[in-house]
Amino acid sequence: MALAAGMGVGRFVYTPILPAMIEGLGLTKAEAGLIASANFFGYLVGALLAAAPSLPGTRRAWLLGSLALGAATTGGMGLASSLPAFLALRYAGGAASAFVLVFASALVFDRLAEVNRGGLSGLHFAGVGVGIALSAALVSVLLTYGTNWRVLWFAAGAASLATVPAVAWLVPERASPPVIAPLPRAGGVEVRSPGHSLAALAWAYSLFGFGYVVTATFLVAIVRANPEMRPVEPWVWVVVGLTAAPSVALWVWLGAWLGIARTFAVACLIEAVGVATSVLWSTSGGALLAAVLLGGTVMGITALGLAGGRRLAAGDPRRALGLLTAASGSDRSSARRSPASCTTERATSSCPPSWLLPRWPPPPPPSPGCVCRQPPILHYRKVSKHAPIAAATRTEVWDPDASSSARWI
Repeated sequence: MALAAGMGVGRFVYTPILPAMIEGLGLTKAEAGLIASANFFGYLVGALLAAAPSLPGTRRAWLLGSLALGAATTGGMGLASSLPAFLALRYAGGAASAFVLVFASALVFDRLAEVNRGGLSGLHFAGVGVGIALSAALVSVLLTYGTNWRVLWFAAGAASLATVPAVAWLVPERASPPVIAPLPRAGGVEVRSPGHSLAALAWAYSLFGFGYVVTATFLVAIVRANPEMRPVEPWVWVVVGLTAAPSVALWVWLGAWLGIARTFAVACLIEAVGVATSVLWSTSGGALLAAVLLGGTVMGITALGLAGGRRLAAGDPRRALGLLTAASGSDRSSARRSPASCTTERATSSCPPSWLLPRWPPPPPPSPGCVCRQPPILHYRKVSKHAPIAAATRTEVWDPDASSSARWI
């Protein structure tokens, strides 16, 4: 329930609401991406703070406070009208989501470890898929009645706020976390150095975050921008949630059978196919397949990564979970400004498919106004047919759909 509100709604409801915001406010794709990046950066900062060992207060108090803050910032988006306000609210909401993920997972993992029921962790992470599906359905229903984007944010915030008392009742207060030694094996492989293994896991987890974030943020916008795919717009994000919820149990089971590392790799390969499908197969079927593959892997990979971090942690797992979450969040911020984000400017395959091979480390941000980095080709336009060449004006507008000799117009 906590992850349904804090992650499923707090972090991912922006995706189905974004097209309505773009139409209602006239947001540019760059502004929409900047708002998304603010949320990712807040997620990174929140994860690092949640990992601090000297953080005062109880884990339960931080969980409940973060849920309340996330609900407030989600509903507050409906009151904002300026870009700075959107950035501040999404930044705070991202930090709150990270706190919810870290503290809720730490509490759940510890209590499952006490009763030797670690396999039930899939139910915990399935909450994200449930939150995505319910919030997407709520947004779709409200849009059928002509509701504007502000009411969509109010409804999402109210739904999140309703979970706070329920979580407070379900998670009783405890004096201190139990001290539990790390397991001798992680994913069927002997752990020779917990520090080294955690660093390797964090590296893989960060690449996972870098790989899927653009599709997860703009999938609905891509579908709306293509007339052929628009009929499935109300359902595409619901499909992501409906496939995410049950898939976690499958991936956790496979992780116990094949080992966490092997299962993590297989899930990432399948997710990569879904990301590629979202731009290479511009049909309704392609959009739905991308939604199935994205939803069917993203929370499974999250569950595998954090479960692996818990195995390598002794005592309170907050530090390991926080560092893994921060690793994922850092690459999401980078990916949002990478050449891959050119898909947000053109909802079809106008950008070369080379963006599907993300570079590491992430490249520097592209210059404003460009869809993809390309060497400038200057074209001069005379003010009038009688004006001298010296009076010509120069424009540098990138047109990726033009021929290679006339892309700058």
